[in-house]
This record gives sequence, C-alpha cells and structure tokens, in this order.
Amino acid sequence: MPKTTPAPTLDSGSVRAPVWVRGGRSVRVVLTHDRTRTATRLVVRHGAYVAAGGVIAAKRAWDARTLARYERTMRTAEAAGQHEVAMEWEMRAAAFRAARHQRRMDLLKAPQQAAKAAAFAVGTAQGALLLLGIVLAIAEQDITKVVGPTMTVIELIRWAAILIGILWGPTVVAGPFLVLLSLWSIGRHRQAAPAWTLPGVVKDDAGAPITPSVVVTALRDLGIAPLRSAIREMGDAGAGMLGPIRIAGCGVEVDVTLPSGVSTEEVQKRRRKLAENLSRHEHEVFVTIPQAARTVRLWIADSGALDEPIGLSPLVLDPDLSADLYNGRAPWGQDLRGDPAALSLLQRHLLITGLSNQGKTAALRALALWLALDTSVEFRVADLKGVGDWRMFDGLATVLIQGPTDQHVIDATEMLEAGVAEMERRIELLEQSGATDGVTREMARTDHRFHPIVLLVDEAQVAFMCPAKGEDGRPFGGTKATSRYFMAARKLHNQGRAVNVTLWQGTQDPTDQNLPKLVREGAHVRASLVLGSEEQARMALGDKAVDGGAAPHKLRQGLDRGTLVVAGDGVKLAPGQSSTTIRTHYITGKHAAEIAGRAKARRNGVTTLSSVDRPEEVDPLADVAAVLGDEKRMRTQEVLSGLAARDPGRYREWTFGDLKTVLDAVGAAPYKSDGQMVVSRAKVESALQLRAEDAGA
Repeated sequence: MPKTTPAPTLDSGSVRAPVWVRGGRSVRVVLTHDRTRTATRLVVRHGAYVAAGGVIAAKRAWDARTLARYERTMRTAEAAGQHEVAMEWEMRAAAFRAARHQRRMDLLKAPQQAAKAAAFAVGTAQGALLLLGIVLAIAEQDITKVVGPTMTVIELIRWAAILIGILWGPTVVAGPFLVLLSLWSIGRHRQAAPAWTLPGVVKDDAGAPITPSVVVTALRDLGIAPLRSAIREMGDAGAGMLGPIRIAGCGVEVDVTLPSGVSTEEVQKRRRKLAENLSRHEHEVFVTIPQAARTVRLWIADSGALDEPIGLSPLVLDPDLSADLYNGRAPWGQDLRGDPAALSLLQRHLLITGLSNQGKTAALRALALWLALDTSVEFRVADLKGVGDWRMFDGLATVLIQGPTDQHVIDATEMLEAGVAEMERRIELLEQSGATDGVTREMARTDHRFHPIVLLVDEAQVAFMCPAKGEDGRPFGGTKATSRYFMAARKLHNQGRAVNVTLWQGTQDPTDQNLPKLVREGAHVRASLVLGSEEQARMALGDKAVDGGAAPHKLRQGLDRGTLVVAGDGVKLAPGQSSTTIRTHYITGKHAAEIAGRAKARRNGVTTLSSVDRPEEVDPLADVAAVLGDEKRMRTQEVLSGLAARDPGRYREWTFGDLKTVLDAVGAAPYKSDGQMVVSRAKVESALQLRAEDAGA
C-alpha cells in the first residue's frame, strides 16, 4: 500500500504562521515596547514645549503691544472688590496709550529725521577724515597722505562686507533653529506638555511649606471651571486673591477672596481634594466662612501636627486652681491655633454629642470638675451608662444616679422634674424680691435660694428611648409632648438659666429619635465629637454652624478622640465664625478622683442621694373631675384652662394631646359634640368609680 504522510498538527510545532501574522506580531511588539513608548513621550513632550512656547511668546508680545494685560488686571481687581487697585491700573493704561500714541507719531517723522541724521553723520565723518589726512600730509610732507584715513575706512568697510557675506548663509540656516530653541526653552520652563508625557519623577512633598503659589495652584486644580479660568486670566497669576499667610498655632491661616461666579460652598464641598492638592490629609485642612463676603478662610496644619498630644489639663497641673462660675472660664483644651480654649458656663445649657467611645464623657466631666471647685454650685448627676465614670461625684453631688435601667431613667426624670419645680419656685421668689438684674453673683453666693444648680444627664439618649410609663399613662421617655423627660428638659431650657438652673446633657449619635429638635436647639453651647454623616452634624450643631464650615463628620473616628467642634456663645469665636474646633485635655479617672477630692475638701460635706424625693402624687383624673364640677360636658380647651389655673406648675404647658392621653387610658376619651371636642363628666366619674372599685378589690 502507498505510504501516506500524516497531516501536521497545530501542537507539533511544525506549522508556521502566515507571514502577515508574524509581521503583525512583530509590529505590535515594537509598538508596545518600553523604548517605543519612551521615544513617543519624548517626541510629544518636546514638540509640545515648542508649540506652547510659541503660544506663550505670542501672548507676551500681544500683552506688551496692547492693553490686554491692563484690562485683565482691572477685571480681576473689580471682581475682588478692589476698586482702588482697579483705578490705579486704569491710570497706568491711560499712560500706556499716551506713550504708544507718541511712539506712532514719532515713527511718521522717523524717515525724514533718519535721512537728516545720516547726512549729518556722513558729512561730519568725511570732514574729520580729511582734516586728519591734512594733518598727516603736513607732518609727513607727502600730499598723498591726505586721502589715507578715508581709504583706510573704505578698506574696513570692504572687509566687513566680506565677513558678513561669509556669515550670512550659516546665520540664515541657523536662525529658525535658534528661534525653535528659544520657544522650546520657554515651554520647558513652564512644563507646558501633556501630563502623560512628562518624566515620572517621584517627589515626596508631604509637609511642604505653604506658599502663595502652592495655595493658588491647589485652588486652580480643584475642578471648579470658573475659578480655574479666573486664575489664568489674572495678571498676577491669582496671588491677588490671597490675604497674608499667617502662622496660626501648629499651622498657617490664609483668607482667599474668590472671583465672581465662584461660591464658598463649592470650595467647602471639595475639602478633601483641596487638602490633597496642598499635600495634606483631609483632617489637616479646615475651610470656614469669615465675615467678609465671597471669602473662605483656610487653616492648614503642619503635616502630622494634629496627631501630637496637647498636654495635661491645668486642673491636673495646678492643685491650687480655683473656679468662679460668674467670672471664670473652664480650661477645656486648645484650639487649632494652639491657644488655650476656655468655656464660659454661666447660665448656659450645654449639649455634647458624638459617636460612642470618642471622649464625650471625658469632655463633659472636665467641665464639671472645674465647676466643682466653685463651692456655690450644686450638682445633680444622672449617669445612665452606669460604669463608674461619675463615681468621683459621690460626696460632691447632692444626687448621683448611676445605671441604664428603666428605674434609673425614672429617677433621672424625677430629678429633672424636681429641677423644674425649683425653677418655678425661684421665678416666684425673684419676682417678689424686685431684683432688676436677675440673679447676680452676690445673690448666688449669699442667698442659698439662688445658688447655681447644674442638672447633668450623661447618655441622655437612654432617657429619650425609655418605654416605661407612669400610673397616669404618660411615658417617661419618647419625643412627644406626653414624654415627662422631654417636657422637663423643655421647661428647663425655656426659663431655667434666668434663675441659675441649667441642664447639661451628653448623648450618642444624635437623631430625631434619641435627641428631639426642641431639646437640642434649646442648648446655648452645642459641641460634637466625630459623627457619621453631615445630617447628624446638622442635628448636633445646627445648619448655621455646618454651613459656616463646622464638620464633625470629617473628623477621624478613633484618631480624633476628644476633638470637639463647638458652636455657641460660651466659647471665644473669631469674627464672623459660628463654630470652632477644640482639642480637649484628657483627664484620666485617677486624676478626676484627685480633682474631685480637692473640690470635696473645700465643701462642708455633701450627702449624696441615689434619687430625689418624689413629689406629692397628683391625680390628673381627679383634677379633671374637679374642673368639670357640675357641668355635664365641657370643651377640652376650657378643661385645659381650668387645670392650668388649678396647678400652674404641672398643667400650664399641657396640650390637648396630654389631656387625651390621660383620658384615653381610663376609657373617658374626649368626643366631638356640635363640632367641638368635649369631655363628659359622666365618663370621668365612671372612670373614677371603676378605679376605686379596683383598688378596693
């Protein structure tokens, strides 16, 4: 049989690819080779240098020959509101126009003047040469010497012409190359080439000094088109936007006047990108809004400076330190400029919020420890965490409640309600006293009826979220008008400060559920540690502070423990600012116990209770029956008015919802009669009788 040749297989290596395939692969290898890429970048980069250099040179020539530079600078000055600078540049422009006009007039006369000058120069030179020749002829007694100087000059001119003829060709050939070299040098100096073609030089500029050019470049590269265009059109390359760069603590501070069409909000929203452009981390750059219009204030920290500790509190370092609520300020820490930050606590309600384990209790406790050194101040403390953070106030506070249970919330609520009763008693006493300046320092220190009282609730969110209810059906917690804790806090916020009864609260993670709007807005001083979102920051500090640059949600959880953003009138603020950032001193539990011990030694001994004396029980249902009297039914508004007249302290702020809650709980709910809500006396009496029978059984 004839021999057959086996067909070649693809994996045998005996089949060669077509020529065009092998050629395509070779071309691809060449095109993707590192040397090819490097050569391409080199060609494009240096070509871009020449092109950009030509554009820059043309622009410079245009600016030198026209009024473009003056008009650009005037527009920039007008946009920045610098009208005096604009007027100065307008006068310079007028002077430039006058000088340019004079030059053009001179050019019209230039040919005639040049001809006259040339004729005069030739005549003068020829006369001088002939005079020199005559002198030489007389001296040498040779008449031919008369034309000797003239012939010498003619010979020099001939050789000069020969030299120019020799050099003209190379000069004409080299001229374009010299022009291209000049343009290349200009473009290279400005690095005017696509970024992908520039050599990859690794440069570590973290912590580089902050200079005007660095700030302007960072602003230009924020990605705001109007800002970038305005900076490019400015004659001073944007330096006119900047105020002086001032040293401010562990960083620098500079005010930036933004050009027309750029809002401060746009810059604030790009805080992270601005920080990266400045070679800083986001937490090392703060953008606030000063009083001047269309201006942002940048505070830029030295790299890594905010991670350094700030030292011990003066309460720890100075054992002889004293406190005065009326004249003193509590040492709380340092602001970003490195200056001591102190807080005035006189007749100010306080609210501190933040995520868990970020230093909220330590910050609140530092203020209380300083104020405890003023012996005229009484503390009533409810720690609804109950892990011993406030144990050192045993023997210092008249009330100390420690624990997270519903019963502890009930005790804390009754503590606040007792504070409300004390507030109302003081208001009546102050009215009877005829005092015209409120509770003065002398009254607070000499009259025990007006001494300062601080009601302090730590972990207040536990109280707002408590589901327990009283015998009248009203809940202790919650965020509605029926909540006893909520209503007590509101009443204290409304009038407590006027008679030296203030409320301090610390709470986690502010939301509408665990920190009602009316309660958080009733605090005079609002401070926040790190939070999770801008929405929470607005709840904690208010819209005005956040719109002005306050950003607790930008702090770093865990790393910025103890750093507070504070809004309110109790802390010193820069003009036009609505908030400030404070790095608080950390006082350990051991040091806190020592400071509390010094405070106890200054007092005559304080008996600390774990709860307040419960007020006399009030029966709202019986009070409603008393108001109804012999009426078969009465409008709910009349019932509320009667209750307020009967017991103003308890019923003055009752609403229809409060009344409905009490009556619904016993089956005597208000109903509509003739289009108006009324309360039935028969239903109320039936409810009282049924309750009496149940009690007897």
